[in-house]
Amino acid sequence: MIWDMKRFSPISLILLLYLVVGSLYAILTPAWQAPDEPAHYNFVRQLAAGTFPVIEPSDYDQLFQGEAISARFDPVYEVPDRYFSYEDWQPPLYYALLVPVYWLFAGALIPLRLASLLLGVGTIWLTYRVAGLVLEREEWALVAAAFVAFLPQHIAILAAINNDALAGLLIAAILFKLVGQWGELDETGKQGDRFWSGVGGLLGLGLLTKGSVYIMAPVIGLVLLRHYGMQRPQFWRAGLLVGGAAALIASPWWLRNSLVYGGLDIIAWQAHGELVVGQPRTSEWLAEFGVMETMRRFAVTTFRSFWGQFGWMGVVMPTWVYQTLLLFTLVVMGGWAAAAYSSTHQASKRFILHPSSFILLLTLLFTLLLYLGYNLTYVQHQGRYLFPALIPIACGAAVGLGTVWDKMTNQWGQKIPYLLPLGLTLALVGLDLLALFRFILPQLRG
Repeated sequence: MIWDMKRFSPISLILLLYLVVGSLYAILTPAWQAPDEPAHYNFVRQLAAGTFPVIEPSDYDQLFQGEAISARFDPVYEVPDRYFSYEDWQPPLYYALLVPVYWLFAGALIPLRLASLLLGVGTIWLTYRVAGLVLEREEWALVAAAFVAFLPQHIAILAAINNDALAGLLIAAILFKLVGQWGELDETGKQGDRFWSGVGGLLGLGLLTKGSVYIMAPVIGLVLLRHYGMQRPQFWRAGLLVGGAAALIASPWWLRNSLVYGGLDIIAWQAHGELVVGQPRTSEWLAEFGVMETMRRFAVTTFRSFWGQFGWMGVVMPTWVYQTLLLFTLVVMGGWAAAAYSSTHQASKRFILHPSSFILLLTLLFTLLLYLGYNLTYVQHQGRYLFPALIPIACGAAVGLGTVWDKMTNQWGQKIPYLLPLGLTLALVGLDLLALFRFILPQLRG
């Protein structure tokens, strides 16, 4: 008798296991040993003290930070108070949400990490819902949710103080709203107005959270264009509703930045760029290493840090781990190729041709463009910058793995659908625990 997994709510089990593994990361990872965590903490600390942060030249010192990181944040370096306030330019929403936790626990680090971890629950749940709508197969939706929940680098970021947690949740919410009601909009009635106002509201909250959410503005614009067409009055009405709601929420922040930093620097990007003196630039790498070597380093580091390169990019897993993950990636890509060229695998075809799949594709495309554009100026080969497109990537992984799995089980003559998400969950959780106890803690505790 095959175990009926539906009776046990598999997505609930994934969420519970995520909280267990994520809590281990949040509790056991040494203080400040997550990318930019001291600077994110300082933003919360300043808000809690009644001061609204303003980025200043004293907030960033490349040499001091390098020494502090190398010394594993020895107390002599006065971390996080000194020279670790370079995130003061960021939008405030994530940090404002953490202020009550800061007050309640007197600024303790672990409760703030756990509060951030809880935001990941919403992201995983929405991944499951989006994948279920697009992939139209329960077990494939669980695969996508497990991928997002237990990707080692993702769980390490969610278990630290980092505004990526709220940014990812809001991107997931926008995708769910777009995908969930695609094709069901009333083009002339109030339902359409409520829908687009809601999308604009979510976008506005995202603009108050992190710059990475800005990629959703062109995504929404192209969705509007495809749904209505530029020449139709409904296109302009919906566009005004989205833009108006987003601007209503974000414009006070933009106005404040214009007054503080001057001119049109409404997202404080210029102020931030003038501050980070000493950060490696791509032009310098090209001059030193050449085009091919720079591209090789970019590809290798991006791949490794997407899966897991921990601490301040200093904890690298052994080569055999990345080789195994590369093999996994090739299997996924092979499944995609099989899905694209097979006329018999209707589930894969439904996803590839699904009317809302282009929404996920646009999100992936604009994330890639933002990542590549950033790296044209600065050397920031960090795979976590691809996480705004984690839901599209997870859905793609589900299609690739699901296609391979279906072909294998067809040969066996027996289908065991829930064995695939179960196997992926166990494999990724095993990798999470291996990374934490075998690589992260020994190296960071040193």
